[in-house]
Amino acid sequence: MAAWGIAAWLLVAGVLASPAWSQDTTAMPGDAAPARPEILFNRWEEDWSALANPAVPREPFDDLKYIPLSATDPETYLSFGADVRERFEGNDAPNFGVAGAHPEDYVISRTEADADLHLAGQVQIFVQLQSDFAPWKTQLTPVDQDRLDLEQAFVAITEPVDGGTLKLRFGRQQIAFDLQRFISVRDGPNVRQSYDAAWADYERGPWRVTSFYSQPVQDRDARAFDDYSSGRLTYGGARLERKLLKSVKVAISYSRFTQDGAQFLTASGNERRDILDVHASGGGAGFDWDVEGMNQTGHIGSELIEAWAFGSLGGYTLRDVAWTPRLGLQVDAASGDRDPRDGVLGTFNPLFPNGYYVTLAGYTGYVNFVHVKPSLTLHPTRTLKLVLAAAGQWRETTADAVYSQPDIPVAGTAGHGDAYTGTYGQVRADWQLSEHYAAALEAVHFAVGEAIRATGAHDGDYLGVELRYGW
Repeated sequence: MAAWGIAAWLLVAGVLASPAWSQDTTAMPGDAAPARPEILFNRWEEDWSALANPAVPREPFDDLKYIPLSATDPETYLSFGADVRERFEGNDAPNFGVAGAHPEDYVISRTEADADLHLAGQVQIFVQLQSDFAPWKTQLTPVDQDRLDLEQAFVAITEPVDGGTLKLRFGRQQIAFDLQRFISVRDGPNVRQSYDAAWADYERGPWRVTSFYSQPVQDRDARAFDDYSSGRLTYGGARLERKLLKSVKVAISYSRFTQDGAQFLTASGNERRDILDVHASGGGAGFDWDVEGMNQTGHIGSELIEAWAFGSLGGYTLRDVAWTPRLGLQVDAASGDRDPRDGVLGTFNPLFPNGYYVTLAGYTGYVNFVHVKPSLTLHPTRTLKLVLAAAGQWRETTADAVYSQPDIPVAGTAGHGDAYTGTYGQVRADWQLSEHYAAALEAVHFAVGEAIRATGAHDGDYLGVELRYGW
């Protein structure tokens, strides 16, 4: 309950720190005051040294956002920050209502607090704690609750090298690539995904080279500070990225995923996957697009692995039309195991996916599926975005199961029924209330196909209502 009290205090503090209460005692009428730093998704990427300039508009508690530690260097400072996310979720068909699942209405509550030390613009020490609760949720999973633990704690070094910039990070950190289809910080559930990792990144001109090795953090909630990582689960690799045009970039990466004692429907044992990923994105003249393909090879126990996935989305925005509508289309696919007796596992491993990419409802995962989703995005105001979407889903092979997020097979579907999984409709609204506050609403109705209904499952309805605060 202590975390709830901290969350409430931070929300009240946010009201005081909102623009209506902000003070700017230096700017004269008609002057354009320098902009304040933005609150970012990755809090460690923020730079609050701008507050060394007395002309920057002030807010309450700025003495904690920027604590100078040098009389001559504004880039040597300490900063504190915090985030609160409260989301009500109602779901009448978790896992489609099979395997003992029952309707639930609950809250997931995440509170994060961080301290960020910068030394001369070259060394950074970042520490972030998390406290996550799931009141009224009876079917708890490891990503639902973590009452107090270390979310991030790393040392970062930035150094100019041969006309480029070298960045190194060592310690517990969060890793994400591109749209976070397969490697993400897992922001959708309550407990984010962290990695105990060593990270190296070199950027020069249009080129960027990244390499890393990590042991993904496994969440526990038996006591405070008991999350852990080990050599039984590892992920690492290298990535080469190039900007071709101002808005177009391509990347290719090789990585290796290892997991001891892995369990799939038709194979088990020590899993070793070699992964090749190609990604490209860009836009212009109203168009935007993002395409990614991943191939996985290796072995699990005595069986070989041959799996793949493809993801794409694109759209066209009518900039001269009221509410600037964007017409979008998303097409995704991932392999399943076509023959459980051929000694080759074809089930794709989604690795560390972002649940937002399909829907927050979590009805289906990025495994053995084909997904086609047209959408319409509207902007009724500058701060409000609406998304209306409908999608059809199929299995890539009926020999394998239907999977819910992230890779949980729906009992009784493997080898039974046709390929059609179901159809869903989605409505989502995102509202940026102020610099500090954001709200969101998402509703999903999933109409199951006969292959799922034959197992005793039923259609699902999901509602999520969320409030975020960042300081």
